[in-house]
Amino acid sequence: MDALLSPLPLSERLAGFAALLREHGMKVGPGEQRDMLKAAQALGSLKPAPLQAAWRAIACSNARDWRQWPAVFEQYWLPHTIKGTVKVSGQSRARRDLRSQVHQMHQDMDAATAPGPAQRPGLASSDQPGSESSTEPTPMQRAQGGAGRDLPQALHDRSSQLWMPQDLHALQQLARQIDQQLKPQPTRRWQTHPQGRRLDLRQSLRRSVAHGGLPIAPAWQRKRTRPPQLFVLVDVSRSMEAHAAFFLRVARALAQAAKARVFVFHVRLAEVTPLMHSDSAAVQEKINAVTAGFGAGTRIAANLQEFARRHARGQLGRHARVWLLSDGFDTDAPDELAKVLQSLRGHGARITWFHPTRQRPASLALTQARTLIDRFIPLASLADLARARPLLH
Repeated sequence: MDALLSPLPLSERLAGFAALLREHGMKVGPGEQRDMLKAAQALGSLKPAPLQAAWRAIACSNARDWRQWPAVFEQYWLPHTIKGTVKVSGQSRARRDLRSQVHQMHQDMDAATAPGPAQRPGLASSDQPGSESSTEPTPMQRAQGGAGRDLPQALHDRSSQLWMPQDLHALQQLARQIDQQLKPQPTRRWQTHPQGRRLDLRQSLRRSVAHGGLPIAPAWQRKRTRPPQLFVLVDVSRSMEAHAAFFLRVARALAQAAKARVFVFHVRLAEVTPLMHSDSAAVQEKINAVTAGFGAGTRIAANLQEFARRHARGQLGRHARVWLLSDGFDTDAPDELAKVLQSLRGHGARITWFHPTRQRPASLALTQARTLIDRFIPLASLADLARARPLLH
């Protein structure tokens, strides 16, 4: 048990473990940490089995906590047992309660907006137009990517949520630094500020009343600034199954640190900003419910049009930043994406495209719209995000 044999005191290692448990929605506070330390001292053993059983009874307060405990425990205390494991293919089975979540959330979405336009005849279930449709993708197709009719596998994979505390801290720190780089833009309005350079005559006269009419407490003004409005749109299609979970984690950090509005899209678009601000471990299941049941193909152009007309109407000015996280495969007509991006640029929005590969996406739609995108940035890891940070402003 490498972590328990560390030279650090057990109390410090338990503090890090408790932070990881809280990240996964478990209610572990100072009292539970104290009880876990007492249990370890009472057992007098650093063997995993007895400690895991004792700590599990202390930390888990419901069935969901009980089910996810083994994976979280092994990730922190027994990393050597899972290091280097790679999942290359295969279908994941939906949770038993996912069907009711899908039904309820899709009812809410349908009540708020009309269903997305039907897919045009001739579009296949692949992300690339013109590919042959099939009801079940082959293993090679799953490995190469392509939208399918099932829920993206990455959104079912709980292992993508088992980040170590230092990784979560690094991501949150990067998100805060990115937020600081999004410089507020000055407006034509003025506001009272002690370091302003323009005299606020009206406020100065009001203050002088308390001093017998003597203007000994002048008020000053400066230009009012407006922070950029950040929109993050995450592709959760089949071709993004290996990257969607990481992109959603990045989007969540940006939502919390930079007040970004987050959307997920496949053949339909849904806003998940409220879910991004939740600290519950059930966030992933809720995102699953939003995205489950989406049809074949990835309609990037249609979803961007829906985003501009309905969700971001009136907010796509020169203060807006639209960040798209996608591989660029679009089943809409190739020229549709350029038209939508041209409309966004016409409102003043700046567009950044994050892609999971080292090379720029080579889809026909993106090739025609490349000049309308301010910047392409590869994003497959925290290191890529750190390297891209100076460019995000």
